[in-house]
Amino acid sequence: MLFKTTLSLLALATAALGHMQISYPCPRYSPHCATRPTLPPGESIDYNLSSPIGSNGTILAPICHHNTPWPQVNEVWTAGQSLTVKFYPSGTTHSGGHCEFSISYDGGNTFVVLNQQLKYCFFDGPPSQGGTDSVRSYTFNLPANLPGTDHAVFAFTWVNAVGNREFYNQCADVAIKGSAGSYTGKKVTIANYGPGYPVIPEFLGNYNTGLEYYTSNTTSVTVTGPGYSG
Repeated sequence: MLFKTTLSLLALATAALGHMQISYPCPRYSPHCATRPTLPPGESIDYNLSSPIGSNGTILAPICHHNTPWPQVNEVWTAGQSLTVKFYPSGTTHSGGHCEFSISYDGGNTFVVLNQQLKYCFFDGPPSQGGTDSVRSYTFNLPANLPGTDHAVFAFTWVNAVGNREFYNQCADVAIKGSAGSYTGKKVTIANYGPGYPVIPEFLGNYNTGLEYYTSNTTSVTVTGPGYSG
């Protein structure tokens, strides 16, 4: 029993010292959330959610780390509300990079972007100009015309500025209160994730590196929801 307990503590410590992981909303199979739904049958807690899902052109894990969603959503949001996404305070930020927050209405096949934090994600300004590694939450408004649904997939994605060319991603299962309808926006950027995806090189101090995949060389997508009143 002592041996198993020690292994569990080591796993938690490793996760805390890894890369960046959202703490709110609770990502799929997280060991850290204050409250979380019951795990799907046959699944287990994932102590490596902060690890990349892609690295140097190799796919290491599926989008969201896990294909099977929580059986129940962990958060219910309302279209138009202010949302604060939170991260655990410890973790390696690789000198920033490009981050996006997006949502899917078809089980994680199509994600439309809700918010971007480009160049200096996790920093309060350019590192070369004294920006500090101190940002651990982002607040933005959900679109007022975001359609309602009883189960959507919310995603955090990140391409790091420094280090191996990696792609980070975690997902949470949420409901959106709102009317039936559709929403059109930018398709989420996926890079450094194997064949068929763009490779964004190490920034080497140039924070415009790969920016075109987020601002100009992009695709629009439309998501639809049946409506949900809670």
